Amino acid sequence: MRMMWIAACLLLGACAGTLQPPKDDSLYRELGEKPGISRIVEGMLLNVARDERIVAHFRNVNIELLRAQLIDKFCVEAGGPCEYKGDDMAEAHKGQQISRSEFNALVEDLIKAMEAQGVPVPAQNRLLARLAAQRGEVIEK
Repeated sequence: MRMMWIAACLLLGACAGTLQPPKDDSLYRELGEKPGISRIVEGMLLNVARDERIVAHFRNVNIELLRAQLIDKFCVEAGGPCEYKGDDMAEAHKGQQISRSEFNALVEDLIKAMEAQGVPVPAQNRLLARLAAQRGEVIEK
């Protein structure tokens, strides 16, 4: 059931534009607050480094800056007290021509990182839904 919902949300864009960052911090707390989000992002980036499907998109990226921006982005999306100061998703991915399969590969790497941190599936789904709302700003831009 979980994978079907995620697939529908990500592959079909069913969640695009339907969710706003939450007003409460329950997801932020479920993810382990900033230290937990940091571990998730670090795990995801390690997974990406080993993922031949998408690693080429990250070869010329300042990984430390990306890491910091992803932590802030995930923190904001989860209802935490962070402030994201990076580019909007459309600008950040402009000209990269990221395909649906490449986007989905990154999502898989994120899921693996959350599983490795013991994030409960409902919390994983809540974060994924919030991020999926921005899918259209990333793919094929």
